[in-house]
Amino acid sequence: MTTPRKTRVAIVFGGRSTEHAISCVSAGAILGALDPDQYEAVPVGITREGRWVLAAGDPAQLAIAGTRLPEITASSGNSLVLAAGELLVRDPAEGMQELAGVDVVFPVLHGAYGEDGTIQGMLEMAGIPYVGANVFASAAAMDKEFTKKLAAADGIPVGPYAVLRAGVSLSEADKERLGLPVFVKPSRAGSSTGITKVTDWADLDAAIATARAIDPKVLVEAAIVGREIECGVLEGENGGGPQASLLAEIHVDDADWYDFETKYLVGSRYTIPADLPDEVTRRVRDLALQTFTALDCAGLARVDFFVTADGEIFLNEINTMPGMTPTSMFPQMWAATGLEYPKVVDRLIRTALNRGTGLH
Repeated sequence: MTTPRKTRVAIVFGGRSTEHAISCVSAGAILGALDPDQYEAVPVGITREGRWVLAAGDPAQLAIAGTRLPEITASSGNSLVLAAGELLVRDPAEGMQELAGVDVVFPVLHGAYGEDGTIQGMLEMAGIPYVGANVFASAAAMDKEFTKKLAAADGIPVGPYAVLRAGVSLSEADKERLGLPVFVKPSRAGSSTGITKVTDWADLDAAIATARAIDPKVLVEAAIVGREIECGVLEGENGGGPQASLLAEIHVDDADWYDFETKYLVGSRYTIPADLPDEVTRRVRDLALQTFTALDCAGLARVDFFVTADGEIFLNEINTMPGMTPTSMFPQMWAATGLEYPKVVDRLIRTALNRGTGLH
């Protein structure tokens, strides 16, 4: 009896963005969740300089150890190139050798050069199915300015903000409109990198410079006093619409806000399901699905909101490749909803294969 061929999944991680380390941690979790009887993992790391390497793929080496963050370097493995429909490995000892029959790519890349449509476009051109949103949705969701514009056009509430393009600072009129405090952030980044909470206008220029070190386009957002609520969304199966998870509430406790250290190093508390009135819960889940659809997403997304004391709801952001680490909210919300992490990973791969390539 012939043994069924395993599905070969290229897990692509690391990358050139400031979220390199978190991408590595997410990849380690996914590698550990893949059923070895069903899947053959092909771990592909991208260094901070942009070199692709065939990595060892040991989940333990991709975990955060204390305050040590994992990293892919040129010495992590053999160099790779991409050809139409296949990945190729260049081994100095073996020459060019095909990594035959990679069925699907799971691009666990957070931030620029990965979550922004760049790798999605490359995979589309190569004709390789992949997990997650297409080129347009990835780019629009990555850019907070256009996320807000598309959401507002679809009737999804967003808070007051201003966009500062290269060489532009905040006008006096916008200062009066937004008030203090404000959050100054790169328009195209994630994991709370490059963000500053400004409580005195004298600190604004320094905050803008911090954000511009990551992205020349900067957003200045009015601080919304409210609870931080998140919702996971998965693409529907068998022709059905997208599905929303139970909601999570993030509690930052002693931290001033939900920054990188609180997210990944110190840790934060969360409540799943979030303790909200039924009507507010229903509305947040509906808005999460509406946001997913408005940006033409596929695969998965984590949609973040603020809920004020009087029940107003504002979209914060959407992540089309949210953190998939053991402590990340996306897998935790789905586990609480009844879909454990390995089943989430399996579903993402299946929906990607069913969708195939081309505009989707």
